Amino acid sequence: MAKKIVVVGGVGGGSTVAAQIRRMDQEAEITLFDKGGYIAFSNCGMPYYVGGTVRKREHLLRDTNDFAKKYNVDVRTHTEVISIEREKKRVSHKKNDEVFHEPYDKLILSPGASAVKPPLDGLNPDRTFSLHTIPDMDAIYSHIEKIKPKTCAIIGAGFIGLEMVENLTAIGINCTVIDRSSQVMKLVDEDMAGIIQDHLKAKNIELRLNDGLESFKNNGATLMLNSGKVIQADMTILAIGIKPNTELANGSSLELGETGAIRVNEYMQTNDPDIYALGDVVETPDYLTGTPRHVALAWPAHRQAYIIANHLTGSEIAYKGTQGSAIFKVFDLSVAVTGYNQAALDELDIRYKEVSHEALSRAGYYPGAEKVCIKVIFDAKDGRIYGAQVIGEDGVHKRLAVIATAMKGGLSVIDLAELELAYAPPYSTPKDPVNVIGYKAAKILGKE
Repeated sequence: MAKKIVVVGGVGGGSTVAAQIRRMDQEAEITLFDKGGYIAFSNCGMPYYVGGTVRKREHLLRDTNDFAKKYNVDVRTHTEVISIEREKKRVSHKKNDEVFHEPYDKLILSPGASAVKPPLDGLNPDRTFSLHTIPDMDAIYSHIEKIKPKTCAIIGAGFIGLEMVENLTAIGINCTVIDRSSQVMKLVDEDMAGIIQDHLKAKNIELRLNDGLESFKNNGATLMLNSGKVIQADMTILAIGIKPNTELANGSSLELGETGAIRVNEYMQTNDPDIYALGDVVETPDYLTGTPRHVALAWPAHRQAYIIANHLTGSEIAYKGTQGSAIFKVFDLSVAVTGYNQAALDELDIRYKEVSHEALSRAGYYPGAEKVCIKVIFDAKDGRIYGAQVIGEDGVHKRLAVIATAMKGGLSVIDLAELELAYAPPYSTPKDPVNVIGYKAAKILGKE
């Protein structure tokens, strides 16, 4: 008898797992609920639509009817799943204020996460925005088209905040970035963040670090900062983080982990073996240390979808943990990270050493050679790689990918010297900067 599989939520988690299941099981009855109107869209592309790099809105969207037809999935948009009755193995869902019930054999939760929106005094929702969904993007785009703002305050200097700086600047809006931390992009170390900060200042971006937003006045146009300073802005972007949508899990007594996200096992099962979860709503172990982490990135969600689809069709492939490899662009710089930074290792009380190298991305005489800075953090005894950060204008993704792969393969930092990487003047130097990191690390560890 065909399994009845219910998926709650779309996008990178839910839509991907539904498609993966269908590829492996032609008989399963799959129903996908999403409370929004778009089951699959590119979150990461939204800043670039606002900034005009992505010209057409539809390029970010997957047509719901095409998806439903291709994968034979019963897709129900604008339908919110409001509760799980585990003992009856059914979910309750609401559409147009009517409540219905849907039975399941297996339930997959992919409700994602929501942008953090603190209850700030004086906030005017007509000029203060977050960017996490297509309606968020549409609201920002519409505001810009109608009001023609000249200035924007961006609260938060993480991925979204810095990507929005670039894209709003591209359409002529002057930006001020405000963050409570002493540096931008907390995923990198202070010295690497300094490179980003210098670049932002060179692009005439005003940075206000060690400060935060306390409240609004003047119908949301005046920002009162914790320091007592005042900023005027035609619009504000809140980019201060996300929180997993765990309401369904809480309401059905599914276990949450240390990070506040849903705890799952190596097959992405919750404490109820008939309920799986994936994506931005789950907590998974770190690949290197096993420490619980909540990592909201596309690669883990897609891999987790594959794990679940295999488990449902009889193949026990375990999810081995999340490494946290990520890359983003801010003006001319690419910033890439994987694994842990110094602050995270200090918190875990792990002893480490570090090695940095600054070089050209390709042969110096070949046009387009640009400076690339690499930093690798490794075990103080055996050279095990804990993390890496790469920043530059060219060749960043290649170097980060090599080091992330080395980490996955269990190579030590010294082994980087032995990697035989392809060379030609347009791409690298005979001894790639990654190789040089390995030689430097060997000297630090006394193993030259």
